Amino acid sequence: MIAQRVGIAAMRRTAFSQNMPRLAMAARISTTQVRPIETTHLSPPEGQDILAKQRLQRPISPHLGIYKRSQTWFSASAWTRITGCTLSGAAYAYFLTYLIAPLAGFHVESQSLVAGFAALPFAVQGLVKIGLGFPFVFHFINGMRHLSYDLLKGFAKKQIRASERTILGLSLLSTLYLAFGL
Repeated sequence: MIAQRVGIAAMRRTAFSQNMPRLAMAARISTTQVRPIETTHLSPPEGQDILAKQRLQRPISPHLGIYKRSQTWFSASAWTRITGCTLSGAAYAYFLTYLIAPLAGFHVESQSLVAGFAALPFAVQGLVKIGLGFPFVFHFINGMRHLSYDLLKGFAKKQIRASERTILGLSLLSTLYLAFGL
């Protein structure tokens, strides 16, 4: 009941205020949107022709060859992609092997992997550990750098070069620690 009184009082105040002409004009404005749309039936080849013409009008990204090689080729950003693909490929290969192992008669259980790895020479063990450790560590540390980029920090050329050297050094030290220090 109080809400009705408040609403009625507000309407009475509005009706006798200076806003009345604006309210009257607003009441006459249509709130529905009208868009004249025409549809035509196209055959699939005609539709493909229209798409091909539209694709020709789109801008083309520049090729990597226009950039300086020292800045873009095999920089930390490229190595992050390479290490990410390496990690993903190794994971897919292992999980696929794990799925096929019972059918093929392989033993890919933890105990047999540990026993097989322990039977390898020390140098081969180290190479395997480095080969698995470096992509993981580098990808992780460079991911932290990209998180700092999300905070809009470290975009100056000197900072980029310094961070790339720091990431490479930390990655190498961390990989050696993981391979031989544990």
